[in-house]
Amino acid sequence: MGLVLFPGDGDNSSPDVSWSYSGFAAFRRRLAETEGIILSEMWGFGGERPWSEVSTALEPLLDHPDDGGDDLSPAECASMMVRLGAITDQWAREGSDRFLQQHIEDARQLAGVMRLCIEKGVPLAFL
Repeated sequence: MGLVLFPGDGDNSSPDVSWSYSGFAAFRRRLAETEGIILSEMWGFGGERPWSEVSTALEPLLDHPDDGGDDLSPAECASMMVRLGAITDQWAREGSDRFLQQHIEDARQLAGVMRLCIEKGVPLAFL
């Protein structure tokens, strides 16, 4: 069982990106750490720190429940995609351990799905 992010256009042939729940947690944790955020301190992740105290374009993804929750709008995808690309470039310069390489690949797949959502004007859906 896992998590799939895909364009909410009803086209089952559209690209998607998928993770196990633990894989998505590790990916999101690394994204947050790159942004200077420790997820375990945040509300919704066992901590008390409110999201209003942090500033990142990735907040819609970082603060999204694994199950359920609203889809992310094309506008949210557009603002996140820029930062996601910058982080992916940063990670690529940092090193080449196996986990980092997987996160880079996942981030690039996610950016591709977000790009499609923006082009089609459809939300990024979570399943």
